[in-house]
Amino acid sequence: MKDVFEMTDLGLMTYFLGMEITQKKNEIFICQKKYAKEILKKFQLDECKIMNTPMNQKEKFSKEDGADKVDEMHFRSLIGCLMYLTPTRPNILFPVSVLSRFMHCASELHLKATKRVVRYIKGTINYGVRYY
Repeated sequence: MKDVFEMTDLGLMTYFLGMEITQKKNEIFICQKKYAKEILKKFQLDECKIMNTPMNQKEKFSKEDGADKVDEMHFRSLIGCLMYLTPTRPNILFPVSVLSRFMHCASELHLKATKRVVRYIKGTINYGVRYY
């Protein structure tokens, strides 16, 4: 390809589309640590307590749960940020997909559960995907 196109070798990739990439001899590690910190700061959760799990398994969600409704734009923004984080954090994929079902009718309970996911991210900020 170098014969046909003008190319420059920039070396090993370290950052691409918000993903931090660490390449070693036999492994590649991809994470979004910087983006996770930006989410914490954007939603004023950078000083929150951490959680050990992203979701309470026994909690059931419904559209009409009797709780007060929340600002849909705020909730959608938070869910959107978490969705962008899921390619490198498969451990939050299930809770984010469950909570995304309530973007049009978000209540205080849904927002509380979403903030729990963010609090979990704070405690696991160095997590990512490792390929061998």
